[in-house]
Amino acid sequence: MSVQKKRTRDIATKRRVVLTGSECTGKTQIVQALAAHFDCPFSAEGARLYLDRQSMALTAQDIEPIACEQIAQEDAAVGRASELTIHDTDLLSTVIYARHYYQHCPDWIVDTAHSRARGLYLLCDIDLPWVSDGLLRDRGMGGQRAQLHSLFVAMLNQTGQHWMYIRGIGPAREQYAIAAVANYLAKGSITPSHDIDSP
Repeated sequence: MSVQKKRTRDIATKRRVVLTGSECTGKTQIVQALAAHFDCPFSAEGARLYLDRQSMALTAQDIEPIACEQIAQEDAAVGRASELTIHDTDLLSTVIYARHYYQHCPDWIVDTAHSRARGLYLLCDIDLPWVSDGLLRDRGMGGQRAQLHSLFVAMLNQTGQHWMYIRGIGPAREQYAIAAVANYLAKGSITPSHDIDSP
C-alpha cells in the first residue's frame, strides 16, 4: 500500500475533531485542552507555524506552502493516533483565508480540503475580546472578524460538515468543547447541532 493511500485510509477511519473559526477565538487553547483530556495527538495550525518561521507579512505566494504545512501537521497527528485526533484548523480554513485576503485559492488546495473534510467541526464563536497577536491576527481586526466568521459558517454548511458552535468564557468554553467531543465519541457520529447555544 502506498504512503498516500495509507494516509487517506487513516484520515477516513480515525475520529477527527477540528477547531475552526476566525482569529482570536480561543481555538489553540481548546485544542490543547481537548488533547490533554482525551489523551490524543493534536495538530498545530499550519499558518501559524509557517508565519513564525517567516517573520514577515504573508502574500499570495505563501498560500501553497501554508497548505503543505497544514497537511503535514494533520498527517503527522493522524499517524500518531490510535483513534482520535484534534486539529487546530484544517485546509478548509486555508481556503477561506486565501479567498478572503487574496481572492484566489489554487484548485488543488480546494479539492484536497474537500476530500479530507470529515468528523466533527467545533466553530469557535467571536464572543471573546480581540487580542492583537502580531502579523497574523492584526489582519483580521474589527469588522473583518465578523465577516470571516460568516465565511466559516457558509463553508461548513456548503460542504455539508457536521458542526456546532463553541461559546462561553474561560473554563466554560473548554468544558462545552469537551462535552461535545465526548458525545461525538459515544455516538460514533453526530447530528448537526449548530442552532443549539452553548451555556
